[in-house]
Amino acid sequence: MAEFTLPKNSKIKPGRKVDAAKGAKRKKTFKVYRYDPEDKQNPRLDEFTIDLDQCGPMVLDAIIHIKNDIDSTLTFRRSCREGICGSCAMNIDGRNTLACLKPIAEVSGDVKITPLPHMPVVKDLVPDLNHAYAQYASVEPWMKTETPAPTRERLQSPEDADRLNGTDGKGPSGCILCFCCSTSCPSYWWNPDKFLGPAILLNAWRWITDTRDEATGERLDQLDDAFKLYRCHTIMNCTNACPKDLNPAKSIAEIKKLMVERQT
Repeated sequence: MAEFTLPKNSKIKPGRKVDAAKGAKRKKTFKVYRYDPEDKQNPRLDEFTIDLDQCGPMVLDAIIHIKNDIDSTLTFRRSCREGICGSCAMNIDGRNTLACLKPIAEVSGDVKITPLPHMPVVKDLVPDLNHAYAQYASVEPWMKTETPAPTRERLQSPEDADRLNGTDGKGPSGCILCFCCSTSCPSYWWNPDKFLGPAILLNAWRWITDTRDEATGERLDQLDDAFKLYRCHTIMNCTNACPKDLNPAKSIAEIKKLMVERQT
């Protein structure tokens, strides 16, 4: 049987423990991934025990409290704090999600926080998304038309708009590019250089299904590749991981259906 192990310099080591909740009635320990490429040390898990009465109810509130009041060197991304921007995507309690939408109360025991998996780490909880953004640009996520532009906006019927927004508000246009889905996908883990991944294919479908766009054939040609599209094996991790309750797997299936239809 094959035995696999991580390289020595990537093994996570125990970090320091900080108790900032002495005497608190409500306390919680957060085990936070720390990594700084400049110090050339292995990543570690620092443990911060905090007073829950000193922060808000979400995991992001706790992280901000740790940075502001306990360890100012902690690095992470955040912006809107409303589940709209996708900046604070990370792995919390073993699942990719948005820290601003994850209640602390949902986690029993200690809260383990690591960056999105299978991506290079810039520092601490910040993954390097340059490659993912380059893949996003490759599907040309803008409207492509050949007919002259109207004097006003290009109109859609409510039914056509529903193809983008979903009748339940959970259509492909709801993607916030947090990449929780792509970094939950084993196919993307093994082939990130060739497979576009659920997040990008969901956004490709958003433009393919847009009735105002006139480049459907061109877009399908770009995706008709053994790796770009067909590395998807419908594992469904992507749909399970989406913090906005979207369905990337369904969007990918719709693209595959169109590929078949145009060949018959």
